[in-house]
Amino acid sequence: MPINITMPALSPTMEEGNLAKWLVKEGDKVAPGDVIAEIETDKATMEVEAVDEGTVAKIVVPAGTEAVKVNALIAILAEEGEDVSAAASAGGGDAPTSEAPKAQARQAQAPKAEAAPSEKASESPRGDKPVADAAPAPSTSAPAADGKRVFSSPLARRLAKEAGLDLSAVTGSGPHGRVVKADIEKAVASGTGKAAPAAAPQAGATGAPARAMAKGPSDDAVLRLFEEGSYELLPHDGMRKTIASRLTESSQTVPSYTISMDCELDALMALRAEINKSAPVKKTEKGDVPAFKLSVNDFIIKAMALALRDVPMANASWTSTARVLHKHSDVGVAVAIPDGLITPIVRKAETKTLSAISNEVKDLARRARDKKLKPEEYQGGTTSVSNLGMFGVSNFTSIINLPQASIVSIGAGVEKPIVKNGEIKVGTVMTATFAFDHRVIDGALGAELASAFKRYIENPMAMLV
Repeated sequence: MPINITMPALSPTMEEGNLAKWLVKEGDKVAPGDVIAEIETDKATMEVEAVDEGTVAKIVVPAGTEAVKVNALIAILAEEGEDVSAAASAGGGDAPTSEAPKAQARQAQAPKAEAAPSEKASESPRGDKPVADAAPAPSTSAPAADGKRVFSSPLARRLAKEAGLDLSAVTGSGPHGRVVKADIEKAVASGTGKAAPAAAPQAGATGAPARAMAKGPSDDAVLRLFEEGSYELLPHDGMRKTIASRLTESSQTVPSYTISMDCELDALMALRAEINKSAPVKKTEKGDVPAFKLSVNDFIIKAMALALRDVPMANASWTSTARVLHKHSDVGVAVAIPDGLITPIVRKAETKTLSAISNEVKDLARRARDKKLKPEEYQGGTTSVSNLGMFGVSNFTSIINLPQASIVSIGAGVEKPIVKNGEIKVGTVMTATFAFDHRVIDGALGAELASAFKRYIENPMAMLV
């Protein structure tokens, strides 16, 4: 009996993913544990393993297909001894559809038309590598302004919607005149095919303008403000959409407040230099290198973890029925990656040495840039650290990363005059700005946590014991 392979849910919140690459082809034999595909989620590229033994009878969703729904059929496996051709023809009937609309399930099972050359390998406006545009069932279409149906691929419809294009005004180059991804990109680049301005609300449609304003101006309204040809469109990828969604949710639902505190860094800088100087040497292919090299950010992560340990009521998250008091300090570290941001987490940071934190952060940051993090390595956490000091930023405020209730924003260490024992001296001062969820951390509690953080930064030897 044919075995259906469906799009897996690689994280609890995953609803769709991009099928980046197939590592097998039709006719290949696979065994449980064999890696068969690579799936791109919003923040990582993950490998998918086979759970059954058999022969790949049919690849339903081609490599490069975007926005494949969880539980959608992506391939069919023939069992040992089963006729491969028969399995390819019979498979698909038992594909789970509980997480995807039935129409999508039928589309996944439908035979795929041969894509036009321009659809198979069209480049995106960003110059990305060519990706395949999944060919839908022939019945997929969108309504045109004159009532006629416009045949188009799902990806083309999504890109047209994001770009504010009228599909009926775009000439299709796919089979039977179907509009494909390349046609949308051509229309965007040439400035043709723009949708007509939205009609004014009808009399009696009270409340409609207010709702529209609350959502912000439409894409087309924004584009009309700029001269044709003076811009290019960069479609949102999954990561950018997720960042926008989560930050919007946080800013709209969290009653936050901020506290800023100046911390002297001279003792920390001296200790850091002494520890790095005495770091043991390890042998590698490139020669002898230090086993670790501490950064100021490593001390900041450790200080925040210890401060949460010392002020346990601040190490919490909000739910509608209870505060979640965490037993360990899981500190997220904001890492900038191409056209995005991700926050991998140092688990139980209060129990780890500075050298262990340093090496772990370097490994997490490297794999974050390669999009190789596992969901459990960047989801959750009890607080976060965001450091822009290396860019010369003196101070800034970050948006809380839900479900966390706090985040600390670190500015650059700057030499300033400071008063000690009645004398003015020059010292290196760093501004730390804390943002707190007031539902979880009241003002006095937030100030207590910030003070504990400051004590560790200014007395860094306490982090070593």
